[in-house]
Amino acid sequence: MTTGTRTRPEAQPDVRVEPVDERSNLLIEGMSCASCAVLIQRTLVRQAGVSDAHVNFATHHATISHDPALIAPGALAAVVGNLGYEATPVSEDCEGEGEDERARAYELHDWLVRVWVSAPLAAAVVVLVYGFGGDGWARWSALGLTLPVLFFAGWPILGSGLARARRRSANMDTLVAIGTLTALVFSTARLIGGGDGYFDSAAVIMAFIVLGRYLEARATSRASGAIRTLLGLRVKEARLLLDGEERVLPVEQVAVGALVRVRPGEKIPLDGVVADGHSTIDESMLTGESLPVEKAVGARVSGATVNLAGALTVRVTAVGAETALEQIVRAVRAAQETEAPIQRLADRIAAIFVPIVLVLAGLTFLGWWLLGGDAAGGVVAAVAVLIIACPCAMGLATPTAIMAGTGRGAALGVLIKGAGVIEASRRIDMVVFDKTGTLTEGRMKLRHVAGADGADADAVLVRAAAAETSSEHPIAAAIVAGARDRGLRLDASTDFVSATGKGVTARVTGLIVTVGRRKLMSERGLSLPAELERQAVGWERSGLSAVFVGWDGRVRGAAAVGDTLKPEAAAVVKALHGLGVETAMITGDNARTAHAVAREVGIDDVLAEVLPRDKATEVRRLQAEGRSVAMVGDGINDAPALVQADLGIAIGTGTDVAIESSDITLMSGNIRGVVTALGLSRRTLRTIRQNLGWAFGYNLAAIPLAALGILPPIVAGGTMAFSSISVMANSLRLFRFGRERRLPSR
Repeated sequence: MTTGTRTRPEAQPDVRVEPVDERSNLLIEGMSCASCAVLIQRTLVRQAGVSDAHVNFATHHATISHDPALIAPGALAAVVGNLGYEATPVSEDCEGEGEDERARAYELHDWLVRVWVSAPLAAAVVVLVYGFGGDGWARWSALGLTLPVLFFAGWPILGSGLARARRRSANMDTLVAIGTLTALVFSTARLIGGGDGYFDSAAVIMAFIVLGRYLEARATSRASGAIRTLLGLRVKEARLLLDGEERVLPVEQVAVGALVRVRPGEKIPLDGVVADGHSTIDESMLTGESLPVEKAVGARVSGATVNLAGALTVRVTAVGAETALEQIVRAVRAAQETEAPIQRLADRIAAIFVPIVLVLAGLTFLGWWLLGGDAAGGVVAAVAVLIIACPCAMGLATPTAIMAGTGRGAALGVLIKGAGVIEASRRIDMVVFDKTGTLTEGRMKLRHVAGADGADADAVLVRAAAAETSSEHPIAAAIVAGARDRGLRLDASTDFVSATGKGVTARVTGLIVTVGRRKLMSERGLSLPAELERQAVGWERSGLSAVFVGWDGRVRGAAAVGDTLKPEAAAVVKALHGLGVETAMITGDNARTAHAVAREVGIDDVLAEVLPRDKATEVRRLQAEGRSVAMVGDGINDAPALVQADLGIAIGTGTDVAIESSDITLMSGNIRGVVTALGLSRRTLRTIRQNLGWAFGYNLAAIPLAALGILPPIVAGGTMAFSSISVMANSLRLFRFGRERRLPSR
């Protein structure tokens, strides 16, 4: 046995590894109502290694966050399988959609076959019962025709109910199975005893339910059609340029940096940058904007958009899952899989709903039998209670509306990143716009230059431009471009220092030149001549930004730089006011310039001279005043404010950082999408409330009527199916959003 010195515990390095969760997706078949989704979700969450799980009844998808070291995706599928459902792991990337679509198509066809079997047989049973009910042959024939309706057309429902019973759980199929089998057994017993039966109830109820399942599957398929439409935009082949020759290859074989040729009328295969050529591109399938966009060398283009005019050579910048189209598909799918807070009430009720209905049905039978002495009437009323108390509408109310709303948003170029975003939109009472690149085009242009103390305007501009050459700020770019447009030769600069939000300092021809705002001039001890201040104030009152230039202790000149307002800016602000939302603008510009822009577009409040790092602080201040704030921006320095806001809205033409930090992304640079996003989110939330109101109201009203015998089982079966279909139809109305002239109010 070897001995040695034991290391003290505190000297040992900390080698603990935090568990890293991964997301797995399951395609689940066999769910019949919201209680199924709740049962699966609760069972998954109880598993060791699972941190979160969400099961969407409408999409038949489960999304699970888990530690793969403790539980693998296959084990998760086995857990669901043990509950009596069929679960198949699917990839999180867009390739998994193909399997999903095939499963949906098979399900739809399967239910359609069952409809074609059950409907005529059920109709024949009704004719036999009510047309020839007094004849024994008719009763026995009705029994014979009822059996295939229940045990072939309705077998998925009966089998699911029996599977739940074996595992001591219950769902909607349990109610239907008990109800229809009770009617069948009771009627058969009466037939054997020489009496009549209720075969019409069993057959027609099952036929209605089978028809309802088919219509639900069809409507759900349409609600999820946004992803299917986006996937249909994919380009399968690219015309690759190799050694000056074109070769047609599958897009999977194209690498980043490759050159692809796109002829007029063809789709651009992958994201890239125009390397050669000039054309107009139809980007409506991604941005929702109907007008074509001109593209020249250096312009970014997206895969799946259509080249309308000239031939282009495109250098590929993104392939596979990194392309804009695939990212949109993932964003829409993720949004459709999220659970809205408003759905939690429905889930809690659905979890206990089926057991309560079973108790109510039992009490109904006992009441009719013991108090009324009518056991047959008790069976009929109990069956009606079982059939009419369908929680399907509750389970469909929220997810179908979210699917339709987010799908419609994608078609309009608005990516809504989750159900929580939809609810947050209702509370928004102020929208804060970043100015440059959001309300304005973001392309600054040099308008005026003035010298002071005998300094020549061109000399001022030359030194200002030389100092700004190392800056990436839009104003700096405008000054440099303005000097070059005038044919001025720029000197070299050294010792460049940027004062964020204020300006720059650099050494030009031996002089320390400072270019920036008044505050920077004051900090550097540069005195500002009165006549130059008056000139600058005049520019600012007209909406231009004044930039001062100084050296040797004095401000020697100034330049006026102006941006161009987006043409839709004023209309967007007016539309937001129509929604009951106040507006504000946040900018680093001085107050005079900012107020001039605000007056032009109708902005209510101005937050001027705000440094980039302070934008989030200003949003936080508004929230402290009781405002629910949406922030609209497009730059890297907007990201903290987008995160801080109650709702972050990023312009899709902006930076990836801003887009990743946002709750809503506008795929085009058109800020009309802000109104569309708020209006669509509110309309979706209103649809969810209507759906839940109908689902709850229907059950509260229908169950007592069924228990009292006012609603017979046949009517119960029809109204139950109508309840679910009405919820689906109401959700699908969201696909009409954007075609109306007026946007909805809160």
